[in-house]
Amino acid sequence: MTVNVMFSAPPRLWPVYKPLLENYLDEMGIDVDLKTGFSPDVVDYVVYAPSGLRDFTPFTRLKAVLSLWAGVESIADNTTLTVPLARMVDHGLTQGMTEWVVGHVLRYHLGIDAHIHGLKGEWRQDVPPLASERAVTILGLGALGQAAAVALAALGFRVTGWSRSARDVPGVTCLHGGDGLKTALNSAEIVVLLLPSTPATENTLNAETLALLPRGARIINPGRGPLIDDTALLAALDSGHVGHATLDVFRTEPLPASHPYWTHPNVTVTPHIASETRPVTAAKVICENIRRGEAGEPFLHLVDRGLGY
Repeated sequence: MTVNVMFSAPPRLWPVYKPLLENYLDEMGIDVDLKTGFSPDVVDYVVYAPSGLRDFTPFTRLKAVLSLWAGVESIADNTTLTVPLARMVDHGLTQGMTEWVVGHVLRYHLGIDAHIHGLKGEWRQDVPPLASERAVTILGLGALGQAAAVALAALGFRVTGWSRSARDVPGVTCLHGGDGLKTALNSAEIVVLLLPSTPATENTLNAETLALLPRGARIINPGRGPLIDDTALLAALDSGHVGHATLDVFRTEPLPASHPYWTHPNVTVTPHIASETRPVTAAKVICENIRRGEAGEPFLHLVDRGLGY
């Protein structure tokens, strides 16, 4: 029986994913009809990235929606979607995020900015501490947070991880809950945000929680823009309580040219490039979930609709 898969994602992705999905499904022995448009009542699976599709009511045969993105905040609360929703967890995306996070943590740890932008003609030998003397806190211990935490711990950093629910990550001090967040921030010289964007995580870093950080702490946010109260962060940067922030994600993207982050001397802006879904590996994850659905096996990476991730 032919499986009907509708690709509902930005048009630029279609020529990239179409041959990959068809080839992988063919290798799995699955006869597939893959299109960007079907009569909704014959669609078995929707491969999804935000692209205009919002009403899933007509999709009466739908078995699952398979997201190309790790973040699903744009669809998780959609009341017309009653079938399983799977988010993207794939090796390429995880590896890319790990490399970006490790790179920027090392940049702060080694004081690289000072040598790139300053010290002209000044022979100032500020030797950085060893990684074992540097405290790094990861907020969020999902797939991306765990991978970054493990990589940093392998380099010798003293890594603390915080999540809303209890986790156990080898080599990482794991904390959770409100008191755990306070403890995680109290000693953090570098903070990395890798939480999902949900109503419960919005403004995780605000005036109150930023005040818990040691003076001069650095912040790295490749997670989601709403995790930070922008006004509170700018005030903490202006006062010197936060020494520097590297921000890859924002509430409005592209970041408006008038936004103060662009010109603040203690902010580095990167244009949402920390990690990207890699089609070659992501397509394999999508196809594996289609195979599982057709075999009656549990889907991978299902979203808890109550939690929003």
